[in-house]
Formats: sequence, structure tokens, C-alpha cells
Amino acid sequence: MDLAALRRDYARESLTERDVDPDPVLQFEKWFEEALHAEMIEPNAMTLATSTRDGHPSARVVLLKGADARGFVFFTDYRSRKGTELEANPHVSLCFWWDALQRQVRITGTGARVSREESETYFNTRPHGSRIGAWASKQSAALPSREALEKEVERLEAAHPGDVPLPPHWGGYRVTPDSIEFWQGRSSRLHDRIVYTRDGATWSIGRLSP
Repeated sequence: MDLAALRRDYARESLTERDVDPDPVLQFEKWFEEALHAEMIEPNAMTLATSTRDGHPSARVVLLKGADARGFVFFTDYRSRKGTELEANPHVSLCFWWDALQRQVRITGTGARVSREESETYFNTRPHGSRIGAWASKQSAALPSREALEKEVERLEAAHPGDVPLPPHWGGYRVTPDSIEFWQGRSSRLHDRIVYTRDGATWSIGRLSP
């Protein structure tokens, strides 16, 4: 397996300061719509990087479930590794990779829980099985066997054949961004990188070297 020989030249589009919206959230919405139309499997998949209080990092892919001027929202088990790390250290990073468009969006900011009402509203839109799963799994904890999980699912399905309440240990986090970078692949690895940096209530726009 010759990994050093794997390469692809990017020459699909360019990105200039004149191209982007003054508001990074509106620019994100524009790019996200284009990712939706590119028919990728899950365009809302993003890598979430967290770290412990003393700086040991971890990363995983989660799904974006909300984006507006307040920030970027995902949902999880508060007891999971990501949840415990967020409670200890709210500084996080998000990264979207849209290979069909040769684009990347990188976001840094701070994460905080959304309201219980917001979590409940989203939880009630989930399929019945996913709501049961939020009760059955203590995410990131050691599990003795797959059978133990399946038995717990059976027990909960019998207990909740209809409505499934929101677990107290489950809900959303909103990442309030400090910076948002839009990366467009270019030929010879001379990529375009436009970065928005928060300056109080406004954003400044700059270009980074590839």
C-alpha cells in the first residue's frame, strides 16, 4: 500500500474575499445548501474535537442539527466522553469535509448546553428506536456484551411502547463560534482559505496562506 502516491489535484472552484458574504453564518448556509445538492450521504456530518481540562484531545464525527446566528448545535449523551470533556473544557473545534465540492469548513468556539425545552423539541422528532437507544446506552461506558445492550433495549421497548420521554442525561450543545474558516481546494495545493474572526458583535475577514 503506497500511501505516499495517493494524491488528487483540486481545480473545481476558487474563493476570494469578494465571493463571500459578510456574515459567516450566511456563508455557511450557502455552502451547506450546495453540499445538500451535491447528494453526499450526510453533508451535516462534522468532526467534533474536544479535550480534557489538561489538554488531552479526542475527536469523533457527529451530526449538525441546527445552525443560526447563535451557533452550531448537536445532540449527545451528557455522560459520554465528549459531554464530560465539554463540561470540563468548553473550547471545541468543528470540521466539515465536503469532498464532492473540494471544500472544508473549520469552526472554533465554545460549547454550552442548549435549553431543556430545545432538547425536548428535537428529541421528540427522533424515531422511536433512537429515543429508546438514548435511554439504553450509557454512551462511552464499558459494555459487557452486545447482548446486554439488546436486552436493555427490549426492556425499555416494553416499558415505553408509545411515547418515550427525554432522558435527563441527554440533550444538545451549541457551539458559539470565535472563528470560521472556509477552505476551497485549489491546484498544486495552493488552496484558498478565507477566515472570519469574531470582533465583539462583528466579524473581520482575512486570508490565510495555504
